[in-house]
Amino acid sequence: MDRRDWIVKAAALGAALGCGRIFAAAPPEMVVYKSPTCGCCADWVKHLRGHGFPVKVVEVADLGPVRQRFRVPDRLAACHTALIGGYVVEGHVPASAIKRLLAEKPGVIGLSVPGMPLGSPGMEGPKSEAFSTLAFDERGTAKVFESYRPPYRW
Repeated sequence: MDRRDWIVKAAALGAALGCGRIFAAAPPEMVVYKSPTCGCCADWVKHLRGHGFPVKVVEVADLGPVRQRFRVPDRLAACHTALIGGYVVEGHVPASAIKRLLAEKPGVIGLSVPGMPLGSPGMEGPKSEAFSTLAFDERGTAKVFESYRPPYRW
């Protein structure tokens, strides 16, 4: 049996056993803290779910204490805070950056897209702007993790 035959048979066996994701594990559940009235936060959650993330939403009246508890610097704040795989995700961070974070496991507290950049996931509309996802550490030092320019391909 050559390599190609082996791969085809292994895939068929996996499908027969119900293992549709032989080579990739499902991402861990994400917990998103958001205001009950924020529509863009709900749209960001839809973006995440559309990219395979299981999401639990926790509605809170004041995100300040949540950000403080999870050590998000004020200058990196946005409109929602999330936790996944031991990391903090602040703001409209694209699913691709979160997947990269979970795969690479850098020594950071988390990722942030400060503010609410037009065109970022959950902030889609007729206008878009360039923005960056920042990785930040326990000292509050932030550096660019990924940069995006329109047109986006989420």
